[in-house]
Amino acid sequence: MRFGLFYHHQVPKPWTEDSEERVLRESLEQIELADRLGYDYVWETEHHFMEEYSHSAAPEVFLAAAAARTKNIRLAHGIVSIPPNVNHPVRVAERLATLDLISGGRVDFGSGQGSTQLEVGAFDVERDKKREQWREAIDVITRMLTEVPFTGHQGQWINVPPRNVVPKPKQKPHPPLWVACSSPETVEYAARNGMGALSFAFVSPEEAKERVETYYDLIASEECVPAGYAVNPNFALVMPFMCHEDEETALDRGVHGAHFFAYSFLHYWMHGAHRPGATDIARDFAENRDAFGFSRHLPPETRADMDPDLLARIDNLRKAIGTPDQLRELVRSYEAVGVDQIIFQVQIGANKHEHICESLELFAREVMPEFAERREDLDAAKAARLEVPIKDALSRHQPATVDVSHVVISAEQAEMLENTDDEDD
Repeated sequence: MRFGLFYHHQVPKPWTEDSEERVLRESLEQIELADRLGYDYVWETEHHFMEEYSHSAAPEVFLAAAAARTKNIRLAHGIVSIPPNVNHPVRVAERLATLDLISGGRVDFGSGQGSTQLEVGAFDVERDKKREQWREAIDVITRMLTEVPFTGHQGQWINVPPRNVVPKPKQKPHPPLWVACSSPETVEYAARNGMGALSFAFVSPEEAKERVETYYDLIASEECVPAGYAVNPNFALVMPFMCHEDEETALDRGVHGAHFFAYSFLHYWMHGAHRPGATDIARDFAENRDAFGFSRHLPPETRADMDPDLLARIDNLRKAIGTPDQLRELVRSYEAVGVDQIIFQVQIGANKHEHICESLELFAREVMPEFAERREDLDAAKAARLEVPIKDALSRHQPATVDVSHVVISAEQAEMLENTDDEDD
């Protein structure tokens, strides 16, 4: 079992002049603390234009800042949006490799298709073409990270001539690959592509068991054809987090943030009518939260009238908000069904920086040691179980490399001399 932290950089209104700066600065302080305490991962998302919900538009910049302040914690993209209009494959490969070198080989590469029309529409990406663009882009990016030189690609969405993409990453063949998952179908998709499943669904241990079993069955099957040059067999899930010796205090400090996160998610994906620069999600949340079941103390009659699946999802938001004893039992239940990593959402809603830091310290002191003691044996057993299936899966990967030894790119000295007055070096 590994433990990670997930950052959206939520900035609920009302905003002050330094709201965004403060959130970024406090997040970096939390990550420095987590590194000292022995947490394993920090995950940074990528979103665009999603006011209040996520002000994380440049994850590569934030993770580079985190790299400079830490020594051991892994720096994970969760995720990079890789339709080429959003992030061109060359730029993704260059940034990943640079961050991997700067950090001493601590990068994990989670990718996705982009999310709402609010985002991808601004980059002229058609929603029904996102997946095929992702599939083409991930193949091109992993080739750029490994081929010397990259032998070029002429595809439906991406055209790049032969070039040697530099720098190359420290980790060989490339940083571990993950893909964003929100449903059982996308978990299966991750497994078929030999990628880690980064699950954003708030699922119970019983639901996680089904998804984990399906994931690892597919990893070990002939259906697994790796998208990259290595298999990353890992299943991680994300959940809101707050830890305190007193349960009521933990709930007081953490539930509001968890509920705001869920409400702002629903605003952009389900029920919202967003007016850029004008909508106040935090105000709407305060006015409408009870109608959506986001109440600290939900009345029994309201619970009785709610859709059971929705009610279960709301209850799952609280699972990692509690005492060390409660969280220890929770982690044990996910460990028992094969979950490899739990990623805690700490900086959500209006959660206070000092409460987050206290929570991280308490959990690291009271809960993490038990799972660290079992890690080596569990890792060894997993590696032995998957050694042959991974070898077989990699044999099914067929890279699209061609011979480009004849390619010569001539210098442009004559043309440059003719245009000296018009060109800047």
